[in-house]
Formats: sequence, structure tokens, C-alpha cells
Amino acid sequence: MTETTTKALLGLTLRELTDFVEEAGEPSYRGRQLFAALYRQRVGSADQISTLPLEFREGLEMHGILMGIPKIENRFVSVDGTVRYLVGFADRQSVETVWMPEGDGGESGDGSEAGDDLPGKRERGWDRATICISSQVGCAVDCQFCLTALLGVKRNLTAGEIVGQVCAVLNDQHVSPPQDRVNIVFMGMGEPFLNYENFVRAVGLLVEGVGIAESRMTVSTAGIVPRIYDLGAEPVRPKLAISLNASNDELRTRLMPINRKWNLEKLLGAARDFPLRNRERLTFEYVLLEGVNDSANHARELAELVRGIRAKVNLIALNPGPGVAFRTPDQQRVGEFQKILITSSVPAFVRRPRGRDIYAACGQLKRTVELAAT
Repeated sequence: MTETTTKALLGLTLRELTDFVEEAGEPSYRGRQLFAALYRQRVGSADQISTLPLEFREGLEMHGILMGIPKIENRFVSVDGTVRYLVGFADRQSVETVWMPEGDGGESGDGSEAGDDLPGKRERGWDRATICISSQVGCAVDCQFCLTALLGVKRNLTAGEIVGQVCAVLNDQHVSPPQDRVNIVFMGMGEPFLNYENFVRAVGLLVEGVGIAESRMTVSTAGIVPRIYDLGAEPVRPKLAISLNASNDELRTRLMPINRKWNLEKLLGAARDFPLRNRERLTFEYVLLEGVNDSANHARELAELVRGIRAKVNLIALNPGPGVAFRTPDQQRVGEFQKILITSSVPAFVRRPRGRDIYAACGQLKRTVELAAT
């Protein structure tokens, strides 16, 4: 799998931008000006950076140096306000990125909502939004209930392409962190831990450059155990969500073939060892499939599985799509499953299906990529 190579500045750190301007014969403080323009102001072209000398800006354009914010090729708006973006890159590959005003309830209880009820919120239709971003073009993990899995994997995204999705959506929505409360979830197309270096680099740039605190980011993994340990050692890291989806190894291997490599014993061992900060909880995501993993016995098994871990469970009723051979359980079934967990002293929340009508909900990110390729 190859990485794209472009003459884009988005994705470079402050140190790298400082080296870049010094090599161009400019004073070192130009690096900080360029860093602010790229990440905080999110400019699309060099001629918009008024703090830089005209000659230097012209030189950037003459040598084909791009800022690097990707192009929004299409956007679909749901009846609930969710927006699904098709974001395109220089090599004509594309991914999907989702804007959810007010999130989907999955952040409940993880500490990221602390302070959101303070006075001074803006008068508009939302108080806290979530951007769901992709880390790969496609996905290699092959979860049987996910539309993205049907694509396979084309390539990893660069750090600049990961950050660029956020910048493009913020510009389209006219939103600027940290003044506006924005959460980031690495839950779009791809497995972030199979693109670990670029994912971690993107996190650092989102914190230092764009202004989104690490406490407002969550990364979801299907269970790449060695990388869970790596994440726990990072000085700057998002919160961790583990996509569990089954209460025993036999069922999880059927639904998520990755379980053959890292079974529940290894995965839950990594979860128990993961260093949590004050008020932080680990998240276990559990997609409910009618008649497959949604029985009362499954709920009791799950409660026993996560016992003793400072965690919560996010329940997701399957978001259906063509090519996925599972059905969505009814609301009562979901509620009964949740009640068993809560009665067993496991905090459990039901994720709201945001953007299901435009294929923007969890597990549905695939359709516009196919349409764009035809």
C-alpha cells in the first residue's frame, strides 16, 4: 500500500514549517505565521496569507506549493441536520466525513461534555458538534456488518489528509475551535491503528494547530492490541473506544475476523491495562444485530466481560445497507439489552442513528464513494 506524495504544506509540524521557511531564505518566525494560517485560519491558498511577504507568497504558488485543504466533492444533508461529505484528494481518491450537530449521544458519560452547560453558548441550532473523520481509503478489517468493509482498502491517508477533512468541514460550517465546541471521532472509513503514525501525527496537529483539545477526541479500533498499548504511552492522545460487538470469542470471530489474531482475552487484557485519566472512561461499542448478538444472555455475558473496567458501553442498533446480511433489532429489544447492562452496574448508552437517511450513520460510509467512481 503506497502513500500519496504531494507538495502540500498541511500535515507539516511547526518545526518542519520553520525549517521550510528558513530554507527559502525567510526568517524563522515566518514558520509560525504559516502554521497559524494553515491550521487556525485554514486558508486555501498562499495569496490569502496576508502576514507573509508578497514575494514569498508568489514563490509558493510559482513552485506549485499547495496549502493542502482537500476539496469537498459532494455533500448530502439529512433531515436531522447531519451532513455527509465526499472529500477528494490530489490522486482522485476520496473518503467520507460526517458533520453531526449535537453529536449522536455517544459522548455521554466520557467526560468530554464537562462544562458544556456553562452560560455563554451561542444562539444557534447546536451547542456541541461532532466531526467523524476517516483514516484510510476503505478498510481492511472486514467487519461483516459494515458497509465500508465491502470496499476493501485502497491506501492510508497522510496526516495532512486526515487533518484536512476537519479543516474542510470547519470551513464549510463556518466554525472555529476552540471558541466553538467541536468533538472529533476517528470512526469514519478505515482502521486508525493500521495507519498509526499518521493518525498520531494528525492528533498532534489538531491539538496544537486547529485548537481541538485531546479530551474532545475519541479513536475507535476494532482491536489492534499492540497499538492499544502504544496509544496508552502517547503524551497526547484521544480517548479510546473499542469496537466489541460480541460477548464471546466464537461470535466475535464470526462477526469480526480480526478476533482470530487478537481474541477477547488479549483485547480485554489491553483494555484493563490502558491508563485512564481523571474522569475518563474507556468506551466499548456494541452494534446490535437482530437475532445474532442481542439476546438477554448476550447482555449478561457482556456485563461479565467488562466487569471491573472503568468503562461504558455504547449500544448501536445496526444501521442497515445494501450488501449487509443482518437486520436491525427493534427499539424495545435495544432497551431491554441496555437495562440488563445498567442493572449489572455497567453504564450503557444508546447511540442515536444520525444521518441514516443519507447513509451517514455508523457503518454506512461507502455509498458515495461507489457513486463517485461510476
